[in-house]
Amino acid sequence: MRVTSHPITARIADGVCSIPAADWDACAPAGHPFVSHAFLSMLERSGSAVAETGWQPLPIVVDGPDGRPIAIAPAYAKGHSQGEYVFDHGWADAWEHAGGRYYPKLQVAVPFTPVPGPRLLLRDDDHAAALIAAIEAVTDRHGLSSAHATFVAPEQVAQFEAAGWLIRHGNQFHWTNHGYGSFDDFLAALASRKRKAIRKERARAVEGLTIRHLSGDDIEDAHWDAFWEFYQDTGHRKWGRPYLTRPFFSMLGEAMGDRVLLILAERDGHPIAGALNLIGDDALYGRYWGCVEDVPFLHFELCYYQAIDAAIARGLARVEAGAQGEHKLARGYVPVTTYSAHYIPDPGFRRAVADFIEREKLAVENDQEFLGAMTPFKRGD
Repeated sequence: MRVTSHPITARIADGVCSIPAADWDACAPAGHPFVSHAFLSMLERSGSAVAETGWQPLPIVVDGPDGRPIAIAPAYAKGHSQGEYVFDHGWADAWEHAGGRYYPKLQVAVPFTPVPGPRLLLRDDDHAAALIAAIEAVTDRHGLSSAHATFVAPEQVAQFEAAGWLIRHGNQFHWTNHGYGSFDDFLAALASRKRKAIRKERARAVEGLTIRHLSGDDIEDAHWDAFWEFYQDTGHRKWGRPYLTRPFFSMLGEAMGDRVLLILAERDGHPIAGALNLIGDDALYGRYWGCVEDVPFLHFELCYYQAIDAAIARGLARVEAGAQGEHKLARGYVPVTTYSAHYIPDPGFRRAVADFIEREKLAVENDQEFLGAMTPFKRGD
């Protein structure tokens, strides 16, 4: 399908891999590793985000007068609502009970990745409206129920809103680096009782263990084999089946090793748990964790405290430790708003979804106000 409005043309590409990396990355901001050509093409090449898993890659591309992309949306035809972290199962049930067909839908997202970031990859912000119009045209011309852009960067929300998309609010917990020079500096900002609790947790978590931070060429296939075992355990317990294939992790290490921080806990030289992070220009992104031995507080140590240590050491502005998890609050991670944008062509369905979103927004705001009053920081700071 092509939508033409001289002098630019919109098209659906045959997967991320069909677009030259240089052309893709000329549109994608360099500081966001998850929207890079390397990361998204790995999801395809590894068999993780493909039609067979319900994630058919259909990037929507706006080409400039020279025939090169000036705007790209990382879009997927979805046959289900798994691996998105913005839940719309109720919408699907309602539409299908009304006689409609919810799937396939169009998803503009990074598969399996609840990390806020740009969903409109633009060489120039002036092309945002053209790209959004192209997304809508694909949805309409193929008779899809809806299009969804999830975990939209806050600075792009207004662009979707201006196009009439519905804006949905969510909640995550992020840690912010207020110029700390060390973990103790961070602890000094907390109430005394919270400081003591964290110190006890950390001491108990690492007793008898060695913690290693690995990046780049230090990560070997044996480390990925160990982490794959951890990931499998967590995946089967949380999602029913893991989303990512084993080859994905080796590809990640080979292509983006300098962006990877793998934190391992070892007992007598053998890894028993691990946390996988990606390093952005201003943030550390916690993605996956798992273990083969149940150690009290080790999850908090590897995923939250070690991530804070790493962010301080690298001078990063924040740690984003993934979706949900009110237990992060006591560890210095505070609630922040996340956003998604939704295009619903059917007027009646749109009204019903809009009403739901408005009521949900009020609930999110109330939750954030309540949670914000429960942070471990000293009052008045």
